[in-house]
Amino acid sequence: MDRMTKPSRRRFLTASAVAGGGFAVAWAVPGGLLEALAQTTMPAPAGAAEVGIWVAIHPDDTTVVRIARSEMGQGTLTGLAQLVAEDLECDWSKVKAEYVPPEVNLANRRAWGDMSTGGSRGIRASVDYVRKGGAAARMMLVEAAARNWGVPAAECAAANSVVTHGPTGRRLRYGELATAAAKLEVPKDVPLKPQKDWKIIGQGVKRLDTVEKLTGAQVYAIDVQLPGMLNAAIAQCPVFGGRLAGFDADAIRDRKGVRHVLRVDDATVAVVADTWWQAKTALDALPIRWDEGPNADVSSASIARFLAEGLDAREAAVGHRIGDAPGAIAGAARRVEAVYATPFLNHATLEPMNCTAKVSDEGVEIWVPTQNGDASLAAAAEAGGVPLSKVKVHKLHLGGGFGRRGFQDYTRQAVLIARQVPGRPVKMIWSREEDMQHGFYRPITQAKMTGGLDAEGNLVGLHMRISGQSILASIAPSRFSGGIDRLHFQGLLADEFGYMAIPNLLIDHAMRNTHVPVGFWRGVNHNQNAVYLECFIDELAHAAGKDPLEFRRKLLAKNPRHLAVLEAAAAKAEYGKPLPAGIHRGICQNYGFGSYTAAVAEVSVSDQGKLKIRRIVAATDCGYALNPDQIAAQVEGSFVYGLSALLYSENTVEKGRIVEGNFDGYEVMRIEDMPKVETVIVPSGGFWGGVGEPTIAVAAPAVLNAIFAATGKRIRSLPLKHHDLRAA
Repeated sequence: MDRMTKPSRRRFLTASAVAGGGFAVAWAVPGGLLEALAQTTMPAPAGAAEVGIWVAIHPDDTTVVRIARSEMGQGTLTGLAQLVAEDLECDWSKVKAEYVPPEVNLANRRAWGDMSTGGSRGIRASVDYVRKGGAAARMMLVEAAARNWGVPAAECAAANSVVTHGPTGRRLRYGELATAAAKLEVPKDVPLKPQKDWKIIGQGVKRLDTVEKLTGAQVYAIDVQLPGMLNAAIAQCPVFGGRLAGFDADAIRDRKGVRHVLRVDDATVAVVADTWWQAKTALDALPIRWDEGPNADVSSASIARFLAEGLDAREAAVGHRIGDAPGAIAGAARRVEAVYATPFLNHATLEPMNCTAKVSDEGVEIWVPTQNGDASLAAAAEAGGVPLSKVKVHKLHLGGGFGRRGFQDYTRQAVLIARQVPGRPVKMIWSREEDMQHGFYRPITQAKMTGGLDAEGNLVGLHMRISGQSILASIAPSRFSGGIDRLHFQGLLADEFGYMAIPNLLIDHAMRNTHVPVGFWRGVNHNQNAVYLECFIDELAHAAGKDPLEFRRKLLAKNPRHLAVLEAAAAKAEYGKPLPAGIHRGICQNYGFGSYTAAVAEVSVSDQGKLKIRRIVAATDCGYALNPDQIAAQVEGSFVYGLSALLYSENTVEKGRIVEGNFDGYEVMRIEDMPKVETVIVPSGGFWGGVGEPTIAVAAPAVLNAIFAATGKRIRSLPLKHHDLRAA
């Protein structure tokens, strides 16, 4: 336990940073959590009593639930509070939530568990231990009441923030019991409520953060104002891998409000001023010399050629093999082949990267929008040159995350700047252009799909060759398993792949890494892989002369849960019912982040080639449905993200740099583009799946397959804005 209590900054930074993305590694909740940490607490809110480590209760029964994960619009704050409240048996109308400070978590041997929020793990990876926290607090409150009355605890029951003595009907509120309960030992054996008794889990309760957002009271990191605060704007070398050769600080030193012109690191310069706009305009006027390095001639065209070489390369890592796919395809009655491609994509969070930092003799203090409090803590310690124990982190809600804020480059930069302006808080904000052109992009990939059909139109062999960039190669090469980046095969490995009735299968990956940094983009590699697989399955169905749904049914025969979700989407969409003239359907399915998803899209395409996505029916089986209203909201939001990527969004490269600098070039869908989305929840139970990311993967292929039905054209590269959709 000593190594967990006092990790090195470097080890903690590395582990935390990887855990912040879409790939679950590093820290686990310590074994024997309740026993080992029975007396662990964090400061209770004024007037409240700490009952265990997850709950603080005020005299008026207001219940504060501690949250270790991050809220970025996805509803995790409310969902985790629901889990605690269920087994606590408290009055939901009196529940509030607050973040656990990362430094408190670390100082107490990570008693509140993993702080990373990514990979749709915020709820599903927390269920057991947060529910036990609520159950333990309830047992302590019941025991306090029983002792007050001098009766056995077995004669008492808790409900709606009240403990009642069954034989006499005596009642005590949680607020009256909390102080006494806080003095009791945390129970070791903590049974959880069975599903049949759930009252809050499964209900569409209102979110805890809605009012503050609607009234403008919610403070995001970009809103932070502190006494004596300065503001910083930065510029980074426009070519990835380039360096800062120099700058002429004297040229702007006399501009109004400018306090400092600083070298931040080998590739970054900052201007610090009284206001951010003063810093930004001075930075724009600053003469900067860049050494653009060896990547200054790279372009989207050269990257495309590089990836194309991988489609037929002899060297490739095999992710999934069944039988002899090349042999089966060679002997097939009919061979079908297609090449698909998807571009780099930026996370495009509404709130650009920012962080406020203060460095003093006492240590480092940061105000940060982060998907991983552990990683922010470690990055601040590393940049500030202080022990982890000398860092204080103020976590704030995120104005969008999508995987980008698991990386901590912006936290590190803010601390490096503040370290050169000791004693004063400095708020660093990236401009939109800086944010757009210095991200960790969704990897660019291509895929060569080859299938073989027999004389009856049955699929006898499928080969899927992916050529593209690896996320893990740059950020966590130690996570390769047997030379394989499993992350690149999301949705395609044996434990996720639905079409296990294919008798001969080969899925492999030719790694082709570029100089452009890549990272976890909402849905990660499921999005590209689902386009390639589901659109090609559709191609094979049409080549076989079979209905796309019927074709899939046979291939999904060995995976009833995949099939059940597909059937649910088809039933809701009335798949067998003829559509009005001019409207056409597309269908697809996927499994990812622990959940099964499927979609049916209905589209029309005018004679002029104008696409209208009219309706999408989306089915999801996430096991247990914690909050159906929030699930529906997440599904709808995921289609906004996924359809934006389908229709408009891309990042291109010219002269080694990202071309698109703002939303005029990096387009996203608008309200007029948004179809009606109908969510079908198929709660089969028995597991907890993700919600925020899984349905993104079925957005694009469902629409692409519908476009083919409407026009007879196969679109195999994205975004659609580059294609003429007039009927073939």
